Amino acid sequence: MREPGIFWWPGRIAAGAVARDIACTIDLLPTAFKLAGAEVPADRPIDGVDLSPLLFGKGPGARQSLMYYRDTTVYAVRKGPWKMHVTTRSAYGNDPPKRHDPPLLFNLAQDPSERFDLGPKHADVIADLKKVLADYEATVTPVENQLEKDLPK
Repeated sequence: MREPGIFWWPGRIAAGAVARDIACTIDLLPTAFKLAGAEVPADRPIDGVDLSPLLFGKGPGARQSLMYYRDTTVYAVRKGPWKMHVTTRSAYGNDPPKRHDPPLLFNLAQDPSERFDLGPKHADVIADLKKVLADYEATVTPVENQLEKDLPK
């Protein structure tokens, strides 16, 4: 799941600039608030981060990690060039999810197609990503799955 983000703002965002930092659509809300001069709501957790330093070439992106969900389950964790898969499943098949213990580990800077599992050589990276995942999951409160909720009749 690596998609380009394209931003255009003549006079503010440098033409032709390329950033390879991690970002996500959940970062658009706090970025929009910041650009509008508003405060992000403090009465609820906001998972997104402000992308404006990254967009305006003023510094690196603030996002340190990213969780990859399928439905309501975290399947993978990304931090820097590393991506750890704890569960995989084909894109459109009826096959069941496959848990990985130990998890699969890929260096996206060297292997963007995720073909070579480096987990056996980098137990330290797996331990770090497992901690990132555990710390994240400790902050999440499960809610009703809105995708499977019945619509009002």
